[in-house]
Amino acid sequence: MASLIAFVIRWSIRHLAEKVPARLRLLILRFIPISRLLIAIAAVVIIVPVLIEPKFQNVIALIASVSVVFAFALKDYVSCLVAGLVTVLENTYQLGDWIEVDGTYGEVKSIGMRAVCIVTPDDTEVSIPHLRLWSTSIFNASSGNQSLLCVADFYLHPEHDASLVRSRLTEVAENSTYRKPGTPVVVIIFEKPWGTHYRLKAYVKESREQFLFITDLTVRGKEILRSLGVRFAQATYAETKG
Repeated sequence: MASLIAFVIRWSIRHLAEKVPARLRLLILRFIPISRLLIAIAAVVIIVPVLIEPKFQNVIALIASVSVVFAFALKDYVSCLVAGLVTVLENTYQLGDWIEVDGTYGEVKSIGMRAVCIVTPDDTEVSIPHLRLWSTSIFNASSGNQSLLCVADFYLHPEHDASLVRSRLTEVAENSTYRKPGTPVVVIIFEKPWGTHYRLKAYVKESREQFLFITDLTVRGKEILRSLGVRFAQATYAETKG
């Protein structure tokens, strides 16, 4: 009977959601899981007295059994709450920080009791339980600062004037409108079997503009390199491992 009632209510809510204005559709659909939860609770309240004689010993035994089940079920939730408290006290991350957890990178939008909500560069909202604090590394790119370090990579054929390329790439970063004034620009060079790897590092003024900054460095950097007659590393030179 409970399943039938849940089905009817679910169908009715979905039908209503398709009839109302689009701005109200998602709001109405939120009532589906809420209604299912209420129906399940009502079913348990009705069925339990029928199956179990309401004596004092039976009630105590039932409460004890339910408590054990809830203790196991809520173990991870309590751990999330404790980790959330540690996060706030240690200021591991805060609103506006750009963090990476388990390969997911984004801006911290909210810090709840159970989880932190971040929004990725692709505008995807990801909820990460605070519990991950115990078992994984959390990378904080901004740490409460408005600026953060950005890196643009260039892969060049080994036959070129490295000093000249380094100097011109430094100028590219220094002249960018996205760069935070007064911050250093660093060019790191790695010699690889397939060519030379340049890493152009500079600080952006506003953390939300980091990808625009990297794009600006890449586009203008490639223009400069082409004007110098520098060849880029080809796919045939690329490393297959490491």
